[in-house]
Amino acid sequence: MSVEALTVHLPAPKPLRLRGAALFLDLDGTLAPIAARPQDVRPDARRTRLLEKLNDGLEGRLAVVSGRTLADVDRILESRVTCVAAVHGLVRRDCDGDVQEAPPHPRLHEAAERLREFAARDSGLIVEEKGSSVALHFRLARAQAGAAREIAHEIANETGLTVQDGDMVEELRTPGPTKGDSVRTFMESARFEGATPIFVGDDSTDEHGFEEVRRLGGFGILVGPLRRTHALFRLGGVDEVIAWLEAAT
Repeated sequence: MSVEALTVHLPAPKPLRLRGAALFLDLDGTLAPIAARPQDVRPDARRTRLLEKLNDGLEGRLAVVSGRTLADVDRILESRVTCVAAVHGLVRRDCDGDVQEAPPHPRLHEAAERLREFAARDSGLIVEEKGSSVALHFRLARAQAGAAREIAHEIANETGLTVQDGDMVEELRTPGPTKGDSVRTFMESARFEGATPIFVGDDSTDEHGFEEVRRLGGFGILVGPLRRTHALFRLGGVDEVIAWLEAAT
């Protein structure tokens, strides 16, 4: 996947106009600050009210596209968003509430066991099983970052699982739909069809989403530090994202 050349600046997006837009939002690092442990991210009344307002203003053209499980997305967002792509696109709940999920790879259990064995070396290493994928978090064990990335790629090469590099996390996932595929599927539905797609996300895992919305005539917004990206605009962090969304008309 090619990306744009690194530039010294990406402009902030213009004020968001809800009419005619379709909004795709990552969760961690975008709607909520990244926590040391995945379970430490909790519901927030301000964010919940904001999502209700956005969903009404967009007439339902709001989707959360996250690496988290569907249950975790609902827990954190208090079930305010129906349209959700979870586990980076391997699980998708459409706007009628129907859920489609890629069958887990037959060697996923083996991969999870090997990651648990690796994680036993440091109490800061966290293994998170997501049904269709398994993630190794090392934010609390940064000295293990190199070894964590190495073991994840080794397992992927041996099992045929897809390795997904993230921010202080390596994830081994069942090969299948990406965040970009999820955006495309939502945009083909009657509720989203004809709208201008906007994808807001912070991590390298969001690049598939940025690329897809550009292909469909929309744009991506990178959250956080500047890097090579398909996004056309940038916001500095979660607080700027929330303020930009709250100012939407």
